[in-house]
Amino acid sequence: MLNYILRRLLLIPVTLFGIMLLNFVIIQFAPGGPVEQVIAQLQGTDVSSTARITNQGPDGGGGGGGGNGGAGSVSGNTFSSTSSYRGAQGLDPEIIKQLEVQFGFDKPAHERFWMMMKNYLTFDFGQSYFQDRDVVEIVLDKMPVSVSLGLWSTLIIYIISVPLGVAKAVRDGSNFDIWTSAAIIVGYAIPGFLFAVMLIVVFAGGTYLDWFPLRGLTSSNFDELSLLGKIGDYFWHLTLPIIALTIGGFTTLTMLTKNSFLDEINKQYVVTARAKGLTEKRVLYGHVFRNAMLLVIAGFPSALVGLLFTGSVLIEVIFSLDGLGLLGFNAVMTRDYPVMFATLYFFTLFGLVLNLISDLSYHFVDPRIDFDAREN
Repeated sequence: MLNYILRRLLLIPVTLFGIMLLNFVIIQFAPGGPVEQVIAQLQGTDVSSTARITNQGPDGGGGGGGGNGGAGSVSGNTFSSTSSYRGAQGLDPEIIKQLEVQFGFDKPAHERFWMMMKNYLTFDFGQSYFQDRDVVEIVLDKMPVSVSLGLWSTLIIYIISVPLGVAKAVRDGSNFDIWTSAAIIVGYAIPGFLFAVMLIVVFAGGTYLDWFPLRGLTSSNFDELSLLGKIGDYFWHLTLPIIALTIGGFTTLTMLTKNSFLDEINKQYVVTARAKGLTEKRVLYGHVFRNAMLLVIAGFPSALVGLLFTGSVLIEVIFSLDGLGLLGFNAVMTRDYPVMFATLYFFTLFGLVLNLISDLSYHFVDPRIDFDAREN
């Protein structure tokens, strides 16, 4: 097992490098880079409300210049003359050159990539083009929202899905199984963001009840509350977003749990255990549970990553929660490459580590699984 862990750890930087390189190359062909964003603002044609022009000069910190932010970025249209930028006609060529230097686009693409990866190895992600803040500071500022949504919704999904899936497997074909399956189908058919809108209409002052807040992770007077008051306020704001995320997530896991248990219940060792006179509870939880829960428990890290970084973007938008999902989306829309590539680097690294943990959890759940023995 130690050899397997070592090999997987050595593959992480190789995989990370390949993903970053592939995305870097793709971005080279994407129109509307940060220089074009600034040109559009100078000419009054920019429709984006999130991007803005920094007041720093060619060597300023906002774009990084020759520093961290600019070195770790890439424009989809990095050229050397004014006429090469769409919509740049009529601007002083010197302004375009200053913008290229400010954003770090006066260097060749391969040099920018190597400087970016060199900085990222030390977790130096530079500064945002349009927010005048360090990328790490921005990510840490958005982290509580995404961690809250991802962690609590994942835990609740498992708490609901595992017992429900076991109950459905034990009562397969009964009225309980039929009615719960109907509810699961309805939950699976309704998108999470649509269910979120329904929750707002019904419970957040939309049309009927006004029980829950409409936006934010905490109230404006959060710092003035007692400890219990802060905990209550925190969960009061999270109730509707977590319900919206849970509805879409528990359906798949419930059916996976049920099918895993049904597959194990029909195997020969279960028949043998029952023939020995073991009680149904001893057979179910002493023999079936460990084997059936292998896939379910091992999938926990992947489920957490999905909800933490990708599954909550629309939920964050609907409930006005400023988290990592919304941060990455806005970075793509505004071509804020330091934020975009830094979040890609962090999410990829975090996902690769959790994938390794997911594989190791197979061995912890069932020690009979030996990856080294399988590869020999």
